[in-house]
Amino acid sequence: MEGPIRVLMITSGWPTPGKPQTTHFIKRQVDFLRQAGIEVDVFHLRGAKNPWNYARGWWLVRPRLRTGRYHLVHAQFGQSGLLALPRRLPLVVTLRGSDLLGIVGAEGRNTRTGRLLNWLVRLVARRADAVVVVSEHMKAHFRTSAPVVVLPSGLDLERFAPVSREEARRRLGLAPEKHLVLFAGDPKNPRKRYGLARQAVDLVNLVFPAELVVAWGVPHTDMPYLMSACDALVFTSQQEGSPNVVKEALACNLPIVSVAVGDVADRLRSVVGCELCADEQPMSIAAALERVLRRGGRVAGRQAVSHLEEGLLTQQLIEVYRSVIERHAAARGRVVSRTESSATPQTG
Repeated sequence: MEGPIRVLMITSGWPTPGKPQTTHFIKRQVDFLRQAGIEVDVFHLRGAKNPWNYARGWWLVRPRLRTGRYHLVHAQFGQSGLLALPRRLPLVVTLRGSDLLGIVGAEGRNTRTGRLLNWLVRLVARRADAVVVVSEHMKAHFRTSAPVVVLPSGLDLERFAPVSREEARRRLGLAPEKHLVLFAGDPKNPRKRYGLARQAVDLVNLVFPAELVVAWGVPHTDMPYLMSACDALVFTSQQEGSPNVVKEALACNLPIVSVAVGDVADRLRSVVGCELCADEQPMSIAAALERVLRRGGRVAGRQAVSHLEEGLLTQQLIEVYRSVIERHAAARGRVVSRTESSATPQTG
């Protein structure tokens, strides 16, 4: 293969200025790929759970797939891969969580839309040339003959780095003496279970003063300061793939109290001072939070996530790209060889 790898990245999630987003990790991946010499063009659609948006996106992306410019398509989130079907180019798809595991409704169960999404995403996984999942546990939720690679979202360890608590609170205008518990997510998203976090902190307040700080809609550049300013992160999600906020908090050495969800148990296992709750009851979460707040101080979380530095994971993703392109070229070579052989005139 001559020249740089050229990728058309299709994504239904892309950070938009002025709008609360949790998909900064996709833009970061694109930035690091470009720094590594990969040519990436991004096709972003706002799906908003609307089939017509996907139909329009499918129509708009057709001309790009026919240009002959790209070596492969990389779909971020399984539903984005629908736009690449039927395949004209090799397809890599990254499954990140709710696209595969479902959409949690207000009653804590998967919605009808979520069940349809699950079926479509599994269809995309079966058509892909390689599937990337962000945590090991996701492998059990689909079947495909394609190679499956576990690659969590990477970290920008230069941005997410510890800052002194005093400096961080001064920058954000937070009271220097309070015990602050961080909840990072959309309080209106049923999957995040803000109410459970709220209950736990209210119980802590019966015996130990603490204040819940909700980080939603704040500039992404402020998140490292919020994580350095707070005394603990409480994580209560019902369902996750590999939650980025947990890894980012560890990079800032912030103690974490979490329910067992996604790959959080693996992330916290070696970090003294973090607590994985035995169950999801408010009293259990409150007891763990109280212990962490009374203990005080920071944890050695940064060391535990150093292998997730974005640059390292970018190189692993590039290897996925190369293997897909090489397999595709080999398959085309076999087809051409068989065609040429059948076209060779018989003599004698």
